[in-house]
Amino acid sequence: MQKIGLFPGSFDPFTKGHEAVVKKALGLFDELIIAIGLNSSKSSHFDLEKRKAHIESLFNGEKLRIVTYQKLTVDLCREIGATHIVRGLRDSKDFGYERSIAHMNETLSGIHTVFFLTDQQYAAINATIVREIHKNNGDISAFVTNAHLLV
Repeated sequence: MQKIGLFPGSFDPFTKGHEAVVKKALGLFDELIIAIGLNSSKSSHFDLEKRKAHIESLFNGEKLRIVTYQKLTVDLCREIGATHIVRGLRDSKDFGYERSIAHMNETLSGIHTVFFLTDQQYAAINATIVREIHKNNGDISAFVTNAHLLV
């Protein structure tokens, strides 16, 4: 049986921290699927197609694919045959939040979540803060690889 990991998120934008998690997860799974979630109650800062193209530019030729979705993450897992959900942790606050979601997902579907610690140099990177920097015409290239592809 193939091990397929699903890394869900809004990735608005896909930061160097996200990138580091993907690089770690690629070694564990036969295939990794990055799933860009669409939330109708939230407006995105960066265009969806640009986010998708940006992520593709980072992992050209790797054993991964990128999808978009607007449903429960566990429903997407079932639909595409994902065996695990992949999440990154920056700190204990992330762990408390992600642990609750992981327990709920496992109760709903039986699908386990695998956590990867974010590399120390990226632990302070937060997509919300990166968006604010960008909204105020700041340079986000220290936090986002190939940031020029998003604008």
